Amino acid sequence: MVQKYQSPVRVYKHPFELIMAAYERRFPTCPLIPMFVASDTVNEFKSDDGAIHVIERRCKLDIDAPRLLKKIAGVDYVYFIQKNSLNRRERTLHIEAYNETFSNRVVINEHCSYTVHPDNEAWTCFEQSASLDIKSFFGFESTVEKIAMKQYTSNIKKGKEIIEYYLKQLNEDGIKFIPRWTPPVKFMSEHSVSRVGRPLSSAVSVPDATEGLIAKEIGVCNSASDLIAGTPDDKLDADYIKRYLGDLTPLQESCLIRLRQWLQETHKGKIPKDEHILRFLRARDFNIDKAREILCQSLTWRKQHQVDYILDTWNPPQVLEDYYAGGWHHHDKDGRPLYVLRLGQMDTKGLVRALGEEALLRYVLSINEEGLRRCEENTKVFGRPISSWTCLVDLEGLNMRHLWRPGVKALLRIIEVVEANYPETLGRLLILRAPRVFPVLWTLVSPFIDDNTRKKFLIYAGNDYQGPGGLLDYIDKEIIPDFLGGECMCDVPEGGLVPKSLYRTAEELENEDLKLWTETIYQSASVFKGAPHEIFIQIVEASSVITWDFDVCKGDIVFNIYHSKRAPQPPKKESLGAHSITSPGGNNVQLIDKAWQLGRDYSMVESPLICKEGESVQGSHVTRWPGFYILQWKFHSMPACATTSLPRVDDVLASLQVSSHKCKVMYYTEVIGSEDFRGSMSSLESSHSGFSQLSAATTSSTQSHSSSMISRWRFC
Repeated sequence: MVQKYQSPVRVYKHPFELIMAAYERRFPTCPLIPMFVASDTVNEFKSDDGAIHVIERRCKLDIDAPRLLKKIAGVDYVYFIQKNSLNRRERTLHIEAYNETFSNRVVINEHCSYTVHPDNEAWTCFEQSASLDIKSFFGFESTVEKIAMKQYTSNIKKGKEIIEYYLKQLNEDGIKFIPRWTPPVKFMSEHSVSRVGRPLSSAVSVPDATEGLIAKEIGVCNSASDLIAGTPDDKLDADYIKRYLGDLTPLQESCLIRLRQWLQETHKGKIPKDEHILRFLRARDFNIDKAREILCQSLTWRKQHQVDYILDTWNPPQVLEDYYAGGWHHHDKDGRPLYVLRLGQMDTKGLVRALGEEALLRYVLSINEEGLRRCEENTKVFGRPISSWTCLVDLEGLNMRHLWRPGVKALLRIIEVVEANYPETLGRLLILRAPRVFPVLWTLVSPFIDDNTRKKFLIYAGNDYQGPGGLLDYIDKEIIPDFLGGECMCDVPEGGLVPKSLYRTAEELENEDLKLWTETIYQSASVFKGAPHEIFIQIVEASSVITWDFDVCKGDIVFNIYHSKRAPQPPKKESLGAHSITSPGGNNVQLIDKAWQLGRDYSMVESPLICKEGESVQGSHVTRWPGFYILQWKFHSMPACATTSLPRVDDVLASLQVSSHKCKVMYYTEVIGSEDFRGSMSSLESSHSGFSQLSAATTSSTQSHSSSMISRWRFC
């Protein structure tokens, strides 16, 4: 398995020419890198005008490895080939390196580049990437990988220090400025190149062996992890990471950059904020595969329920404003936003009876969204990364009434949703005045709380919070709420019993819950083997544009579009609208009559599109004829291997992921009239489709009267 590393952009606030002078002082050896024993120049050439200088060195490294391993391998030193290509005219240096020793067993490639900062030509940017592929190593593959990790991380941290060290040397030698390269007079109009030494080896996409050997990738991002250079605006600066995201190890930085880059490559529009991506990585100990899975599931959930707009479009019912005993209250000593919840004073049964689970859940979601916003504000105010908040829960008054089963059920569901979609947002939970009944409640809810989250809980019984190690260790005295003996007035509702006159029947609550969570424009459907899901759209005027946007949440499907002059007969128990299923229970609908024949009763207007699990597909079709258009999602069966009777490993794994031959899609369709089309079409990611920051509108155009446009990317 190939392991990869990608660094953030490191910025030196010095001109390129001065950085190059400092860099050259590292050779033939560098005392700051003990493993770098020596280097010999094997090839070199310069252009006659001095603009181009390419040098190839053979570097000798003394790897810090067990003596037994060195003896088994039969070597004391490891040799790398390093090729530096300096272009003084363009002000760039590209460094490529690869291992010469054990090249048939271990493949190490590294690439570094020094370039001028895009926004300040007096500054210099540095980037590096690396890959490691251990094919075999005498049965010590895991040991070699660990050694490589250790060597790499120790050396990469020294990279900036080394350049700064030699910059200081230059300053002590009186060299504070080096002029830019300018062509000699005789080369003003033309340039010729002369070579010194034998021809250089062909370029190998690898980097500076002295910057480090290789990094272990924590998780693998499939083919999407093949790094593609973006524009400077797409890249993360090391100083930005430290200022807004915190101190990360080189490998953690690499995981963030690579997951972010994967999103850039596979999603259109803007990607989620860096701190949001980082939370999911932290929740899965920087395992890219696991973090990507839960992140994409969360983004799908946010899109389906339009959570991004909850603060702007949803107003809490007055019952919550009056009886929900919680609210934001200043910040703790670390600068985290502080949320105060007087759970013991809250009538959980009354709130559930008056509002239902969904309204309570939505209110908690709005609190979390507000918490994210406050973290961003505090990061700016305090000048350091703040990505989580502190919650203070006062349990005075908690009794068996709070253990009402439907209330506990609602609490457990809220915990489940918050854990899945807001990981690593709780910095600390202070539970005060815990009564005797608290262990019962804790026994019920603790299994649903992540282990990392539970470590952040601090529980105080009685007045213990007033003693050493108590509240004053975490919150300034000036902002301790008055109901806890402090001097600060806390603008949080006192709670109290919800009047029974506000209670609603189970039927009313059920209808209200359905209304709350079906405000999404997306429909969900199940697709089974032999039972596709189909919807029809009636087109009155040719040249109308049918657009679709769907996510394959489970399994692989085939998407088809058909045209028929005959109206499909909808199922008796399902009600179909003009181009969508209006019945909320319509999870699987089949419209094409089994007696119909393809080519006679209906025709295919688009080539079948195979869509893999996790993909988001958007497309459009300009209709040629009026009539009925049928959009079909069909179960995709794995084809048998053409060259062998044995199934492929990928096919077997894929088949195992689709349980009971069931797929699931979430879709939205829309028809744009011909009068609104006029030669251009909206992107399928229309203004209706809100998906975190991924919902930035894009546009496409088409001139063909019967053309279609399809775009897709990995989603979950």
